[in-house]
Amino acid sequence: MLKHVDSLKKDPASSSLSRGISRGSLIAILINLFIGAGIFGLPSRAFALAGSYSVLALVICGGLIGLIVLCFLEVGSRFPGTGGPYLYARKTFGRLTGFQVGWLLWLTRITSFAIICDILLSYLSVIWPTVNEGITRTLLVTAIVIVLTTINYLGVRHAARMSNVFAIMKLLPLAMFILVGLWFIEPGNFQFQPIPNTNTLALAVMVLIFAFSGFEVATINAGEVQNPGKAFPYALFFTVTLVLVFYLAIQIVAIGTLPSLATSTRPLADAATMFVGPIGAAVIVVGAIISTSGTLNAGLLGGSRLPYAMARENQVPAFFGHTHTKYHTPTSSLIITAFACWLACLTFNFVEALTINSVIRLITYAIVCAALPVLRRRPDTSPPNYVVRMGPWVSGSALLLCAWLLSRVSVAEVMQVSGAIVLGGILYGLSAIRR
Repeated sequence: MLKHVDSLKKDPASSSLSRGISRGSLIAILINLFIGAGIFGLPSRAFALAGSYSVLALVICGGLIGLIVLCFLEVGSRFPGTGGPYLYARKTFGRLTGFQVGWLLWLTRITSFAIICDILLSYLSVIWPTVNEGITRTLLVTAIVIVLTTINYLGVRHAARMSNVFAIMKLLPLAMFILVGLWFIEPGNFQFQPIPNTNTLALAVMVLIFAFSGFEVATINAGEVQNPGKAFPYALFFTVTLVLVFYLAIQIVAIGTLPSLATSTRPLADAATMFVGPIGAAVIVVGAIISTSGTLNAGLLGGSRLPYAMARENQVPAFFGHTHTKYHTPTSSLIITAFACWLACLTFNFVEALTINSVIRLITYAIVCAALPVLRRRPDTSPPNYVVRMGPWVSGSALLLCAWLLSRVSVAEVMQVSGAIVLGGILYGLSAIRR
């Protein structure tokens, strides 16, 4: 699908940052972003919508993500600096679109942090029942934010090393769940009647988008990746393939071992209890805590780079573009993002934000996919390091699938996302007046 072209160009937006992320660390960051809180709760939500056809929904979702990743690879190889989708949208469609993409992605990182932190505390409540109550919750949230901020403040290498540790530790209990659970599958639990309609299947895919989303956050850190032109294609395809195999296997085990999957709030823990007992559930709980912690670390790493990249392009105050003279981290942007995450943790919940996050991500994904054919027709842009064969067809297919999913969004969700976009337009207008 890909054809290698030539060397990377430097970008001023990343000139003050240290390239401390190796290919292996990039894979670890991607694993932490892909495999987060979603895998521990979404199997039951997808099954409740589509039954055994939730396996098909996973395949469709994985196929869509694969198409989107291909578009990201070609578009991103033209702009290897820090900023990810924000940078791509700004360079392709102008300052306003770029600002909106950066603003919306930053909001998803803030709300996602809060959502995942809530999931972390929910799993922690199994062994600490009062963790979600009053001052205890506030103090623990504060401690989580301070610890992760400190790790990211001390330099990208420290954050990357933590991602390596989290990635290994989160994969082990999931692998054990799959390997043990496969022996206890009851074929009779798989029922393929009735066949879900396209609306129901689309909703199931939309739910699962949340489980696959997050890879775009790693592209924001391209300015800190060693040899990104070679590292990103390998890391993205390896991780997408690994995660899809994991998710399919987990969904199959959950369906085959847990008759009450549709109503389960902790499907993996409940399934593990069925075939191993309380010890199995405890292992899954520990895995969930580790997984969410890794996702929080990776999310803060990527989220803090968005305001930095926008500041380097004079779209937000220059204050956000300051970097530490010793650690080469975007200190101001990190602290502001961490503070916003802390506030959001005290107000947001997972259920309300799940679909909104998916909708916003699909919009930003669609913009990047649309950029591929546009950039191919523009002679004033740098040539890509990778060219996707049949690129316009890949882009068109991804856009059609995104449009199909977005057409199933409720009016209330459209209004909420539209409100965020309008607010982004107001902020852009204020920044334009300042300039």
